[in-house]
Amino acid sequence: MDLDARSSSSSPLRIVIVPWLAFGHLLPYLELSERLAERGHHVSYVSTPRNLARLPPLRPTAAPRVDLVALPLPRVDGLPDGAESTNDVPDEYRELHWKAFDGLAAPLARPHWIIADSFHHWAAASAIDHKVPCALLLSTAALLVAEPLLLQPSAQPPSRAQLEAAAAVAASVPRHEQEQRPPALSNPDASGMSIIQRFSLAKERCTVGAIRSCVEWEPESFPIASALFGKPVVPLGLLPPSPDGGRRAAGSELATVRWLDAQPPSSVLYVALGSEVPLRVEQVHELALGLELAGTRFLWALRKPSGAAVLDNDDGSGMLPPGFQDRTHALGLVTTGWVPQMSILAHASVGGFLTHCGRNSLVEGLMFGHPLVMLPIFVDQGPNARQMEAQKVGLQVARDENDGSFDRHGIASAVRAVMVDGEARRGFVAAAAKMKEVVADKELHDRYIDEFINRLTSYADGGATVDPNSS
Repeated sequence: MDLDARSSSSSPLRIVIVPWLAFGHLLPYLELSERLAERGHHVSYVSTPRNLARLPPLRPTAAPRVDLVALPLPRVDGLPDGAESTNDVPDEYRELHWKAFDGLAAPLARPHWIIADSFHHWAAASAIDHKVPCALLLSTAALLVAEPLLLQPSAQPPSRAQLEAAAAVAASVPRHEQEQRPPALSNPDASGMSIIQRFSLAKERCTVGAIRSCVEWEPESFPIASALFGKPVVPLGLLPPSPDGGRRAAGSELATVRWLDAQPPSSVLYVALGSEVPLRVEQVHELALGLELAGTRFLWALRKPSGAAVLDNDDGSGMLPPGFQDRTHALGLVTTGWVPQMSILAHASVGGFLTHCGRNSLVEGLMFGHPLVMLPIFVDQGPNARQMEAQKVGLQVARDENDGSFDRHGIASAVRAVMVDGEARRGFVAAAAKMKEVVADKELHDRYIDEFINRLTSYADGGATVDPNSS
């Protein structure tokens, strides 16, 4: 593959995109690749062979200009063979992925742009080596503002007003998040580097930042994060997926959709905490008992809890409280297989979404105007949840301030408020409908992509060398 192609401003750009190994990163940046390709640009989307094989098919309008570039993940002692996605291993293996992923640096050559996830310092360094600009794919603006360790020092110190606004956002972070984040961010992993070190190096070496966001989605934190970053920050829009999700049909789709077909309109709470949220067995039990206490219909896409034994069946009964499914069989369905999330969220019987508040899930849920029951667990999910709560689209589950624990009563109370209580639910539904207008505004998000391409093109027109420390 020849990535050493520079061309005139009238020619298409050649862009390398290097997402992190989690599907919460792989899928939205595949969306970005397709949107760039549909506008005539050539994209090399770099990941490991197994991850590429698990991606949904490329849209026909984009496929001719998107190269899926398979690079084998270097072997690392302790990392199981075939564990190419963070979804393939328990949480304790994740730092080995960092170490292995660093070994993918060498094959990158010289395109017009390299677009890399925010911790890929080696990709940003490769851009400097080849005298091409690098766009750093940033975390959500809310996380950047809430976690000042990631943003200091900046090339241009923020104003006092910006610092005060950022401090106000950071002050809203619960104590349990404040206490759990610093070690996770600052402790070196198996590669010998901490997350903060990775981010700082990548930030120093990049030309611009790019956030999968827009001012319409997060009107308060986005401008603050842009100012604090110290370099230009370009919004990508929300990159909402196509309504069908682009997924292949599966056997579990038929079962879940058939069950939904038999439920009344807007009566079902869809419960899904993503594929990588490490709930412990006791937390799964509290969630289950809370759903039971709430008494509402639910469809639960249950994932194996952290520390649980291998599942002995497909209905999750080996992980659930004794007798739970017998007691709730008339109201709920639990499945541990793959489910077509977009098809579920689009179904007329679904009236709410209990979510961990990952960016993908928030975008998908609000695309259909569903009010949210929010149960954030780690990283950007807490800031995302507070941001959505401020938009009044849903309610967070009550947590212990010191350790972040939740119980069945907190689950039941939040579920009832969002799904049952007349006045409260009407308010959440109305606010979610307003956010749906943002997510579903195709012209808005197309405009953000076009403006992003204009920024990329302007740098390509200006010459080969870009100072990564300029703003």
